[in-house]
Amino acid sequence: MTDEATHTHHAIDYIEISVRELAAAKRFYSAAFGWKFNDYGPSYAGIRGADRELGGLAETADVETGGPLVVLYSRDLDATLAAVRSAGGEITKPPFAFPGGRRFHFSDPSGNELAVWSAA
Repeated sequence: MTDEATHTHHAIDYIEISVRELAAAKRFYSAAFGWKFNDYGPSYAGIRGADRELGGLAETADVETGGPLVVLYSRDLDATLAAVRSAGGEITKPPFAFPGGRRFHFSDPSGNELAVWSAA
């Protein structure tokens, strides 16, 4: 269950950073910025904030240019999906379940990929 008060509708909510080697990335971000992590297996670690997770490190063999994945929060994922489509966004990953809720990915008109998640 998520606390609605800690999330703002359609605001940047979570940032995922693709990394080639999770252990090395955790060492770097811990040393450089004092970040602490929640481990979710061998290929993912959440970035702890004061009150909740703020992002994550996702291990992947191919780190592409384009930067971190910006993840927005929605109180109504289906309505937001419709709004993204209506505005001209291309759905790159249809809604799927993950621990904590559901999300989808989309490409904006410039080709930037973002995601939207909801607890329900």
